[in-house]
Amino acid sequence: MTIVYALVSRQKVVLAEYTATSATGNFPTVTRMLLAKIPPNDGKMTYVYDDYVFHYVVENGICYLCMSDEKNKHRLPYAFLQDVEQRFISAYGAEAAQRAIAFSFNEEFAEVIRERMEFYNSGGSFDNIDAIRNQIDEVKEGMVQNIEKVLERGEKIELLVDKTDRLNQQAFRFEASSRNLRRHLYWRRVRVFAIGTISLGLLLYFVAVFACGGFGFHKCKSYN
Repeated sequence: MTIVYALVSRQKVVLAEYTATSATGNFPTVTRMLLAKIPPNDGKMTYVYDDYVFHYVVENGICYLCMSDEKNKHRLPYAFLQDVEQRFISAYGAEAAQRAIAFSFNEEFAEVIRERMEFYNSGGSFDNIDAIRNQIDEVKEGMVQNIEKVLERGEKIELLVDKTDRLNQQAFRFEASSRNLRRHLYWRRVRVFAIGTISLGLLLYFVAVFACGGFGFHKCKSYN
C-alpha cells in the first residue's frame, strides 16, 4: 500500500497539502469536490475512486484526508491520519486552524506530511499501528462508498446529513414530548390528589352535618 496524497483542511479551506512525486491524476480536483461534501461533524469515512481510496478523519471541524492506492486496507492510512492530526495540533493548536486562511500552514506543514507519508509508506511504525488498533475499527462495508456516485449525483452525503438532521429533530421532539407527558402526568396526579382531598373533606363535613342534626349542628351544640 502507498499513500500518495494528503491534506489538512477546514471544510473547503485547504490549510496544508502534499502530493507524492509518483502520483498522477485529477485527485486534487476530486478532493476539492469531496471536501464540499464532507460534513463538519466529527467522524471518519472511506471513499473509493477508480483505483484509489480516500480516507478522512474530522476532529473539531478540521479534516485530515489522505489518498492511497490499495482498497480494503484501512489501518495504515488511519494510523497516518492520526499521526498527522497529533502533529498538526501540537504545532498549531486547535484555535489557529479555525481562523487560518487557505494554505497558511503549507510552507511548514507540507514537509511534515511528506516526512510522515514516507515513514508510513516504508512500513511505518508497527508499534504505532498496533497502538491504535483498539482505537479505530476497520471501516465497515456500510462506511465505504463509491466517490463517483457521490460526485455525480451529490445525494448520498447530503441525504445522510438530512437524515441525521431529521433524527436529531425527532430526538428533540421525542424529548420535548416526554417532558410534556411527564408534566401532564404530574399535574394529573396533583388534580386527582386535590379532588380526592376536597371530596374527602366534603364527605366528612356532610357526615358531621347529618350526625349533628343539620347545618346548624344543633345536636352537637346541645350535647356540648
